[in-house]
Amino acid sequence: MNARIPILKLNEVLIVSIQWELDDQTAIQFQEDLLNKMHNTAALGVVIDLTPIDFIDSFIAKVLGDVINMTGLMGAKVVITGIQPAVAITLIELGIRLSNVMTALDLENGLDKLYKELEA
Repeated sequence: MNARIPILKLNEVLIVSIQWELDDQTAIQFQEDLLNKMHNTAALGVVIDLTPIDFIDSFIAKVLGDVINMTGLMGAKVVITGIQPAVAITLIELGIRLSNVMTALDLENGLDKLYKELEA
């Protein structure tokens, strides 16, 4: 699949809901699209919802980790929602540390958590 991941803007937050397993090209395009959208909108936060994703390979895991770190470098807070057990295992086994990232079980809780963090 070579479709673009939609990135929605809600106030000062970008919302990304990844709805299908990513291939390498889509993952790289997503990385570029998200960073450009952050720059163009001056977003203060990003929620990345992974609920439908059951597993990821090592390349996608690395790109996801890079996207999260790059987002932080650009000054935005990040919340990852809906991490499935196999995805969590893969990230940890590959040594991808998400130490400065908030997590939540679902998109609604993730948005709540992010808005509270932005208000602080």
